[in-house]
Amino acid sequence: MNRKLPITHYPLPMTRHGNKVLWPMTGLLTLVIVCLLISPVSAQRAKTTRPAAKPSTPAAQSPAFEKLSAEATQQREAGNFDEAIKLYQQGVAAKPRWDEGWWYLATLLYEQDRYEEAVKAFSRVAALRPQVGAPVAMQGLCEYRLGRYDDAMLHLQQGRQRGIGENQDLARVMRYHEGTLFLLRGDYETAQRVFTGLAVEGSNTQDLMLGIGLSVLRISALPKQIDLNHRDRDLIRRAGLAQHYFAQLNAADSRQEFERLVKDFPTTPNVQYAYGRFLIDTRDDDAAIAAFEKEIANSPSHALARLQIAYVKLRNKDPEAGIALAEEAVKLTPRLPLGHYVLGRCLFETGANKRAIEELEIAQRMAPSEARVYYVLARAYAKANRKEDADRARETFARLDKMNQDASRRGDARGEAIEEKEAERPKP
Repeated sequence: MNRKLPITHYPLPMTRHGNKVLWPMTGLLTLVIVCLLISPVSAQRAKTTRPAAKPSTPAAQSPAFEKLSAEATQQREAGNFDEAIKLYQQGVAAKPRWDEGWWYLATLLYEQDRYEEAVKAFSRVAALRPQVGAPVAMQGLCEYRLGRYDDAMLHLQQGRQRGIGENQDLARVMRYHEGTLFLLRGDYETAQRVFTGLAVEGSNTQDLMLGIGLSVLRISALPKQIDLNHRDRDLIRRAGLAQHYFAQLNAADSRQEFERLVKDFPTTPNVQYAYGRFLIDTRDDDAAIAAFEKEIANSPSHALARLQIAYVKLRNKDPEAGIALAEEAVKLTPRLPLGHYVLGRCLFETGANKRAIEELEIAQRMAPSEARVYYVLARAYAKANRKEDADRARETFARLDKMNQDASRRGDARGEAIEEKEAERPKP
């Protein structure tokens, strides 16, 4: 396993560019170098509205600089990285806008585990090549290694927004690391969505299994922290395997693994909850409710398990049965927007429109970018003859819903504890 990039299990052969042989430092770095610096046009193919930036190397190089550049290339291609680093450092000192030199210096520093220096070098490339996403993404990966997780998340997302062309290997590495950072932030549903996407594409590494397991069990930790001596490693790995099967459309094996898991860990926090969410996805509502009820017995303050049951009741045309559970959830976690939303939905469907609006407005203030809240608010306002408020809510819903669809197409959609289908919204 690659010790620096847990998901980069994509070994690449020696890569040729013209008559040059580029020896891989790691599979990831070789592909990034070839695709994003040597071939900047192809790296920017996805950005058709702007031309790719051209290297800023001066048109007329001095003989001394040309010799230095050639020596640096020779040492790099021969695998003499320490000597190559020194030469590239001399080169960028002589030509501060030599973007290719900064890039090779940065990747060599990264390979040598000199992440602090690599961050500075990648940031220089990012400044010189603002249309290319790979340098800022690699800066984020270095910051990840340094434990600067907020900076890492920022730069990984910036790299994706700028675009990395068709470099799918780098894209997978970026997504995996983003997923682990969502775990640290406690955004387990988005982490699960990211990991599920990787599983759908065929990734099946142990680190990915652990990441999925952490997300479904709602544990805020990095996969690399779940080593062989970790007391819960088997539990986390098996939960990840069960959900991984489901991501790959193998519901039968997924169910079997989940059944084994709840048998071996019947009272462990969030095991029954994870099983219940799987059962919801397979539309086995009665079994799901039973699993959520067991989770509540194990963890009496589990608000999400209550909301899951309430939403099943709502979806099955029994919203009145969901009100008490949603009220309990709101009382347990008053700062959880989902609780106020589900309670508002249940109240709206039972005709308690005034209370529904109160709860939905609380949800809206807590989560102003949550499109589905505005959808139900528009219906409730219309029912209360508040035409201007209803029109404003509909407009906001349309805008946010479009943003969500665009994010989904880019692979940036947020995960949700309750994935609401359009058909499950209240009818106009």
